[in-house]
Amino acid sequence: MARVFVYGTLKKGQPNYKHMINTANGLAKFQGRGRTVEKYPLVIAGKYNIPYMLNIPGTGHHVAGEIYSVDEQMLQFLDEFEGCPDMYQRTLMRIQVVEWEGKGGAGEARAAADGILECFVYSTATYPPEWVGLPYYDSYDSSGKHGLSYVLRESRE
Repeated sequence: MARVFVYGTLKKGQPNYKHMINTANGLAKFQGRGRTVEKYPLVIAGKYNIPYMLNIPGTGHHVAGEIYSVDEQMLQFLDEFEGCPDMYQRTLMRIQVVEWEGKGGAGEARAAADGILECFVYSTATYPPEWVGLPYYDSYDSSGKHGLSYVLRESRE
Protein backbone atom coordinates (compact mmCIF):
# COMPACT_ATOMS: atom_id res chain seq x y z
CA MET A 1 0.00 0.00 0.00
CA ALA A 2 1.18 3.51 -0.82
CA ARG A 3 0.30 6.73 0.95
CA VAL A 4 -1.24 9.53 -1.14
CA PHE A 5 -2.04 13.11 -0.10
CA VAL A 6 -4.93 14.70 -2.03
CA TYR A 7 -5.60 18.44 -1.82
CA GLY A 8 -8.11 19.15 -4.61
CA THR A 9 -11.12 17.61 -6.31
CA LEU A 10 -10.42 14.10 -4.92
CA LYS A 11 -11.08 15.11 -1.28
CA LYS A 12 -14.30 14.16 0.52
CA GLY A 13 -17.15 16.44 -0.53
CA GLN A 14 -15.38 17.50 -3.74
CA PRO A 15 -16.40 16.77 -7.36
CA ASN A 16 -14.05 13.81 -8.02
CA TYR A 17 -14.21 12.10 -4.61
CA LYS A 18 -16.43 9.44 -6.24
CA HIS A 19 -13.29 8.04 -7.91
CA MET A 20 -11.60 7.49 -4.52
CA ILE A 21 -14.45 5.31 -3.28
CA ASN A 22 -15.06 3.40 -6.53
CA THR A 23 -13.50 -0.01 -5.84
CA ALA A 24 -13.39 -0.72 -9.59
CA ASN A 25 -10.45 1.76 -9.56
CA GLY A 26 -8.74 -0.02 -6.66
CA LEU A 27 -8.75 0.51 -2.91
CA ALA A 28 -8.30 3.81 -1.10
CA LYS A 29 -8.60 4.02 2.67
CA PHE A 30 -8.93 7.42 4.34
CA GLN A 31 -6.21 7.77 6.99
CA GLY A 32 -6.49 11.35 8.15
CA ARG A 33 -5.98 15.00 7.38
CA GLY A 34 -2.74 16.85 6.97
CA ARG A 35 -0.93 19.75 5.40
CA THR A 36 2.33 20.11 3.54
CA VAL A 37 5.37 20.65 5.77
CA GLU A 38 6.77 23.06 3.20
CA LYS A 39 4.78 25.88 1.65
CA TYR A 40 3.55 25.49 -1.93
CA PRO A 41 1.41 27.64 -4.21
CA LEU A 42 -2.04 26.08 -4.66
CA VAL A 43 -3.76 27.79 -7.59
CA ILE A 44 -7.01 27.34 -9.50
CA ALA A 45 -6.23 27.59 -13.20
CA GLY A 46 -7.39 27.07 -16.75
CA LYS A 47 -10.84 27.28 -18.27
CA TYR A 48 -12.02 24.28 -16.20
CA ASN A 49 -10.92 25.79 -12.85
CA ILE A 50 -8.60 22.91 -11.94
CA PRO A 51 -6.64 23.06 -8.66
CA TYR A 52 -2.87 22.71 -9.11
CA MET A 53 -0.13 22.59 -6.49
CA LEU A 54 2.83 24.20 -8.23
CA ASN A 55 6.09 22.48 -7.35
CA ILE A 56 7.74 25.62 -5.99
CA PRO A 57 8.69 24.72 -2.40
CA GLY A 58 8.93 27.65 0.01
CA THR A 59 6.31 29.76 -1.80
CA GLY A 60 2.61 30.00 -0.96
CA HIS A 61 0.97 28.20 1.95
CA HIS A 62 1.04 24.97 3.93
CA VAL A 63 -1.58 23.21 1.77
CA ALA A 64 -4.33 21.26 3.54
CA GLY A 65 -5.59 17.90 2.30
CA GLU A 66 -6.39 14.28 3.06
CA ILE A 67 -4.12 11.27 3.49
CA TYR A 68 -5.13 7.95 1.93
CA SER A 69 -3.59 4.52 1.88
CA VAL A 70 -4.03 3.12 -1.65
CA ASP A 71 -3.28 -0.17 -3.37
CA GLU A 72 -1.26 -0.51 -6.58
CA GLN A 73 -4.40 -0.58 -8.75
CA MET A 74 -5.65 2.74 -7.28
CA LEU A 75 -2.19 4.29 -7.63
CA GLN A 76 -2.18 3.32 -11.34
CA PHE A 77 -5.70 4.77 -11.71
CA LEU A 78 -4.64 8.02 -10.03
CA ASP A 79 -1.56 8.30 -12.26
CA GLU A 80 -3.80 8.03 -15.31
CA PHE A 81 -6.53 10.27 -13.87
CA GLU A 82 -4.00 12.98 -13.00
CA GLY A 83 -2.36 12.87 -16.44
CA CYS A 84 0.93 11.79 -14.88
CA PRO A 85 3.64 12.67 -15.86
CA ASP A 86 2.50 15.35 -18.34
CA MET A 87 -0.08 17.40 -16.41
CA TYR A 88 0.94 16.42 -12.87
CA GLN A 89 3.97 14.61 -11.54
CA ARG A 90 3.74 12.18 -8.62
CA THR A 91 6.41 13.08 -6.09
CA LEU A 92 7.05 12.31 -2.43
CA MET A 93 6.38 15.17 -0.03
CA ARG A 94 6.48 15.49 3.72
CA ILE A 95 3.01 15.90 5.20
CA GLN A 96 2.25 17.13 8.71
CA VAL A 97 -0.52 15.01 10.24
CA VAL A 98 -3.31 17.18 11.65
CA GLU A 99 -5.86 14.46 12.41
CA TRP A 100 -5.25 10.70 12.23
CA GLU A 101 -7.80 7.90 11.87
CA GLY A 102 -5.54 5.35 10.22
CA LYS A 103 -5.20 1.87 11.56
CA GLY A 104 -1.93 0.23 10.67
CA GLY A 105 1.11 -1.48 12.08
CA ALA A 106 3.26 -0.12 14.89
CA GLY A 107 5.59 1.61 12.41
CA GLU A 108 2.72 3.52 10.83
CA ALA A 109 1.31 4.48 14.23
CA ARG A 110 4.75 5.72 15.30
CA ALA A 111 5.14 7.75 12.09
CA ALA A 112 1.74 9.33 12.62
CA ALA A 113 2.56 10.03 16.27
CA ASP A 114 5.73 11.84 15.17
CA GLY A 115 3.39 13.98 13.11
CA ILE A 116 5.14 13.79 9.73
CA LEU A 117 4.58 11.26 6.94
CA GLU A 118 6.01 10.89 3.46
CA CYS A 119 3.17 10.78 0.95
CA PHE A 120 2.86 10.78 -2.81
CA VAL A 121 1.42 14.08 -4.04
CA TYR A 122 0.34 15.06 -7.54
CA SER A 123 1.90 18.48 -8.07
CA THR A 124 3.12 20.11 -11.25
CA ALA A 125 6.36 21.58 -12.52
CA THR A 126 4.89 21.84 -16.05
CA TYR A 127 2.69 24.94 -15.88
CA PRO A 128 2.46 28.24 -17.77
CA PRO A 129 4.63 30.90 -16.06
CA GLU A 130 1.63 33.22 -15.55
CA TRP A 131 0.12 30.73 -13.07
CA VAL A 132 2.70 31.89 -10.51
CA GLY A 133 0.82 35.22 -10.46
CA LEU A 134 -2.57 33.65 -9.62
CA PRO A 135 -3.98 33.81 -6.06
CA TYR A 136 -2.58 31.13 -3.72
CA TYR A 137 -4.88 29.09 -1.47
CA ASP A 138 -4.13 27.03 1.64
CA SER A 139 -7.14 24.78 1.10
CA TYR A 140 -9.30 23.87 -1.89
CA ASP A 141 -13.08 23.81 -2.10
CA SER A 142 -14.74 23.74 -5.54
CA SER A 143 -17.62 25.84 -4.19
CA GLY A 144 -15.41 28.25 -2.20
CA LYS A 145 -15.60 32.05 -2.05
CA HIS A 146 -13.29 32.28 -5.06
CA GLY A 147 -16.29 31.55 -7.32
CA LEU A 148 -14.22 29.25 -9.56
CA SER A 149 -16.33 26.08 -9.65
CA TYR A 150 -14.55 23.04 -11.05
CA VAL A 151 -15.86 21.83 -14.42
CA LEU A 152 -16.33 18.05 -14.43
CA ARG A 153 -14.68 16.17 -17.31
CA GLU A 154 -18.03 14.96 -18.56
CA SER A 155 -19.26 18.59 -18.77
CA ARG A 156 -16.29 19.91 -20.75
CA GLU A 157 -16.50 20.86 -24.40
